[in-house]
Amino acid sequence: MKSTTGNFTPTAGWLDWFEGPAKPRFVLPAGAVDAHCHVFGPGAQFPYAPERKYTPCDASKEQLFALRDHLGFAKNVIVQATCHGADNSALMDALHHSNGQARGVVTVKRGVTDAELQTMHAAGVRGVRFNFVKRLVDFTPKDELLEIAQRIKALGWHVVIYFEAVDLPELWDFFTALPTQVVVDHMGRPNVAHPVDGPEFSLFMKFMQQHENVWSKVSCPERLSISGPQALQGQQHAYQDVVPFARHVVQTFPDRVLWGTDWPHPNLKDHMPDDGLLVDFIPHIAVNSELQRKLLVDNPLRLYWPELSGQAS
Repeated sequence: MKSTTGNFTPTAGWLDWFEGPAKPRFVLPAGAVDAHCHVFGPGAQFPYAPERKYTPCDASKEQLFALRDHLGFAKNVIVQATCHGADNSALMDALHHSNGQARGVVTVKRGVTDAELQTMHAAGVRGVRFNFVKRLVDFTPKDELLEIAQRIKALGWHVVIYFEAVDLPELWDFFTALPTQVVVDHMGRPNVAHPVDGPEFSLFMKFMQQHENVWSKVSCPERLSISGPQALQGQQHAYQDVVPFARHVVQTFPDRVLWGTDWPHPNLKDHMPDDGLLVDFIPHIAVNSELQRKLLVDNPLRLYWPELSGQAS
């Protein structure tokens, strides 16, 4: 078990992150961005939120940056996780120590001041996350979330939304009212036991088709897969049941997709993925160099480092 300091005990039954990941066989394009990852604690320095639904193992900025270098990424986008609530101190600390190689997505409440938002922006924050996964968070009034979205629009930030596929119909109107770019975590967590052209995933594709401000992360096959981490006979890679869904999104919306490791993979009970093997999943969903460069370099730079992609910051 990785060190967990202070008075925090990791939630029973949940796995620790994978130590000693393989070196990927797939060579990432120069400048690749891990566009979805986290830092947790250390709890003695950055306490976990009292209202949290789970307690993770510590996962420090130093460990994240070491993983980045091992896998071959150049940059990270660090996303605030629910275990830290709206206290973004651990994330901000990681940004300050990233030498400009990390950007952040925070969680804020209605009471956040304009000065606090400006401080976050200067540190590299470029978005806020709204979580609608009921087992992870308590309900936040939608008028409060919409107010936050209106305020961050002036900073050029976007909204990241985390929800489960079955809830998209009831959330559709709210999502389409958001005034910013919107990034969906993990393709809206589709049920991959259903057909890729079935009504559930077709609704998600319609959501992206009708709203050009909507992007999607095609990440976390380890969370979505039913077949699991073992490559089955005659298959090239684990998590094959997720491939048709992610590939469909990448091929249909090549300029609005992102990919991330989701390190250190909180809340997993069945298995803990090897991040090196997750990187080797990428060429199965982005099947040529052009799609790979868009997914891993061009798109995240446009969203998080526009000054490096020839656009105004």
